This record gives sequence, structure tokens and C-alpha cells, in this order.
Amino acid sequence: MKKLVLSLITAILLFAANTVQAQKRPLLTVLNIDAQAIELNAQQLGNLVRLEVEKLDTFEVMDRYDVTYLVKKNNLIIDDCFGKICLTEIGTQLNSEKMQTGSVELFGETLIVTLRLIDVKRNIIERSQVIEFLNLQNELQEIIRITLYKMFNRTVDSAVLERLTKKFQFDNATTNPYKNRLNLSGPRLCSTYFNGESANIMQLPRSAGGFNAIPVMFMFGYQFEKQYLNEGNFQALFEFVPTITGVDQGLFLPNINILHGVRHNVSGWEFAIGPSFGLVKKAKGYYTADGVWHLDYEWTSTEANPNTIEERVDSRGETKYHSGFIFAAGKSFKSGKINFPVNLFIIPSKNNFRAGLTFGFNAKNTDK
Repeated sequence: MKKLVLSLITAILLFAANTVQAQKRPLLTVLNIDAQAIELNAQQLGNLVRLEVEKLDTFEVMDRYDVTYLVKKNNLIIDDCFGKICLTEIGTQLNSEKMQTGSVELFGETLIVTLRLIDVKRNIIERSQVIEFLNLQNELQEIIRITLYKMFNRTVDSAVLERLTKKFQFDNATTNPYKNRLNLSGPRLCSTYFNGESANIMQLPRSAGGFNAIPVMFMFGYQFEKQYLNEGNFQALFEFVPTITGVDQGLFLPNINILHGVRHNVSGWEFAIGPSFGLVKKAKGYYTADGVWHLDYEWTSTEANPNTIEERVDSRGETKYHSGFIFAAGKSFKSGKINFPVNLFIIPSKNNFRAGLTFGFNAKNTDK
């Protein structure tokens, strides 16, 4: 019985000892990180890396004040200590199991971030990671975090990584950090199609109130864009689009569209809605039982006109205001600094609708 109890106690003690040993995290020290042609110096960069390594919750990271104390106490020279040999020697004097080193260097518009994990006892580089980022130094903390996550096989948000590394992604608060608003104004060219009653009126001769035109017309205009939100993957904006339709068929149909839209920064997809205002010729008249349209003054009988008097588009009438509501969706394609937006729009009404496909182009243009 005593032997059984002793065996159980021994087993429990061994299990506890192994558990404590397993929970013990290796001691890691971060000194300076080499900084070349960037705003932060080596010490500041080292502090930033130390902070992000602590967040990994993988190592027992030596406190920066303890590092400063031990460096002074042992008269260690760490200003230019970035290599494996130097860090292994200093790590031995600090009784540190791991040393974190690396560099951040600016080449043109590219930030090259290199991080290395050194095993002091084995005198080897245990892990290494190199990533090229855009020159977005205000995002250095996120850049360091992503590089560490990559080095230790942690999950990285692909959308964030793409915004920080892809030069020709659509502009947002990350890729244009010093700009409050993004202006993507530019010309718009379009083919527009009239359906239903509007299409029938367009094709009638002018003597019958039509426009002697086919219901597919060329439209051109210009988009003025004002952005008021630009965060994460999305931007919200107002769009002002004045257009002229029908010049290819001898017509002058002006419109102004005021849209409120949302655009996805990564994919370029967007959606917008808003009112549409324009000028068109209208006249009062009536339809007879056989469906023929007549102007109101064409009723010559002395009896009261039994037909309902209404107003409709008529080339013989007066220029008047009309309104509608527009729905638009599309996608912008990018080549270098040039954007190519392609959008489909529709303006529905009671008896018909008007639809079109627009194409435009604009260069990256920002307002402060």
C-alpha cells in the first residue's frame, strides 16, 4: 500500500514538474533594429518590435528598462549590433535564450522589412522573414506586426496585406495617408437606351410630336466626385454627373444626376443611387379611343372634350423640367495610376425605363 501511495505521489510530482517546464516560455531579448532612411531611429524601431513580439504571447520578452540596465552594467556596445555573431555574444552575457533582430530599409518607394530570430545556445538563425511593403511609414506598427505574424505562421488579414504591399490598389486612407479626400472626377461616355412609351415617342415623326430618332443615343458628361469617408475596405462619396444626350441625332437633352455611392477599395466595385433632373419638351394633349395622341388645341368641336387631358413628352411642346431616380452599379479597373470606371445605370418610371452603360477614365487625383 505504501509503495502504491509513493508511486502516485512521484507520478504527480513528475507531472507537475513537466507542466511547469512546458509552461515556461523562452526568454527573448530585442535590442536595436537597423533603420535605414526611415523616420524612426534604431532604438525606436527596436521598441516597436519588442512591443509587437510581446503581443505574440510566445516568449518571455525582456523589459526594455532591464535591457538598458544590463547593457550599462556590462558595458555592452549595441549601437551597431545587428548580426548573428554579435547578438549571440551579447545574448550569452544577458542569459537570453533568443535574440530578435532585423532591419527596415527604404529603397525608392519600397520598405524592405527583414526580421530574424536567433537561437543563442545553438548559435543559429532559427526563423527569418523578409517582406516588401509600400513606403507607408505611418503604418510601421501594422507592417511590423504582419511581418512577425508571417514569421511565426500566424493568420494575416489578406486585405490589409494587399493594401500595404500592392502599389496599384484602389486608393484609401492607408495608401493615401496624408490626404483627407480622394477626387476621382473624370469624363464619362455612354450609350443610353429608351424603352416603352419613351422609345415609341422618340421614333415618331416630328409632325406627330416625336423626335424622328432611334431610341439608342450617345451620351457624354463629366463626373465630379466628393468623398466624405475613406476607411478600411470602403469609401463613401457623393457624385455629381451632368450629361448631354442625343447630340448624335440632332437632339439636346441635358440632365444632372446627384448620386450617393459606396465603393470597395480593393475590388473596385461600387453602387450608387440618387435623383436625376433634366429638361425635355412637353405638351398637353389627349389620346383618342384608337390610341392616337393629339394636342389639346386640336379639339375643334364646340362640345367639351370628353378625353382626359394629360401632359407628355412632345417635340412640339415647351421645354420643361422632369425628374427621376437613378440606380447605378459598376466596377473600376486600374492600370498604373489610371482608373477606368465602367457602370450600368437604370432610371425607371411608370410606363418605361431608361438604361445605359457608361465608360470613363481618370488619373489619381487627391485634394488636401
